[in-house]
Amino acid sequence: MPRYKRYLDMNPGNLIQDVITDINPISSQARERLGYPTQKPIALLERIILASSNEGDVVLDPFCGCGTAIVAAQKLKRHWVGIDITHLAIALIKYRLADMFDLREGKDYLVVGEPTTVEDARALAHHDRDEFQRWAIGLIPRARPYQDKKGADTGIDGVLFFKDDPDDPKKVVIQVKSGHVGVKDIRDFRGVMEREKATLGLFVTLDEPTRAMQTEAESVGFYVTPLGKLHLPRLQIRTVEQLLRGEGFQIPGAAMLMGVSRAERVQEQFRQGELEM
Repeated sequence: MPRYKRYLDMNPGNLIQDVITDINPISSQARERLGYPTQKPIALLERIILASSNEGDVVLDPFCGCGTAIVAAQKLKRHWVGIDITHLAIALIKYRLADMFDLREGKDYLVVGEPTTVEDARALAHHDRDEFQRWAIGLIPRARPYQDKKGADTGIDGVLFFKDDPDDPKKVVIQVKSGHVGVKDIRDFRGVMEREKATLGLFVTLDEPTRAMQTEAESVGFYVTPLGKLHLPRLQIRTVEQLLRGEGFQIPGAAMLMGVSRAERVQEQFRQGELEM
């Protein structure tokens, strides 16, 4: 039977194979590490995309997770489509696109399937309360879900930190409520703040807060910032409708937020040769 024998020195380049030994997994100290459990190295996705597409082609990742394929495609001048069912993943991808390329939702790309109205938010809460909480936490800049929500209820749904003093990072705890709320919920959340030694507490609710809830929140007092001496309410309440309108929580404007890790900015992008497709 005829056979074709190919010698390694006959053609330039390397033989195609799927054993990758020169790209290391993401270590606990890696600069690109974001804390997402299945995060892959950007270099790996860049190699796959470079080997299989040209600039201007469309890259589809139907299980995009923390968005490594998306940011690799953007860096390599590809169009892209990413799909994921968790709002945690979508929020993280938004942060990566903003940090690395200064891309903004609605201006540079579209997100389809997230709530855009209070009615949408209620429907999500009715369908999946945990996903509603993750989505609502994503409305707060740099906030992240608290641990994995398994086990006993700690009264904390999300957390972030801010640094307005180099030697003293401050903790912020977040609670999200999709059902009926009352003044007891604010008293309980106040206790969570004291237990966690949190500087600020952010309370998100679907329903309008009562006057008694507002009064209880105001009684917690103010946090005074070292710079500017701004007086910020320590326990703040916002409805989902307010957050959707852009009426966010009061967090020190000059502070460095430290909830979701920041991805490194891409400084320059190169042009590749064309593949024969």
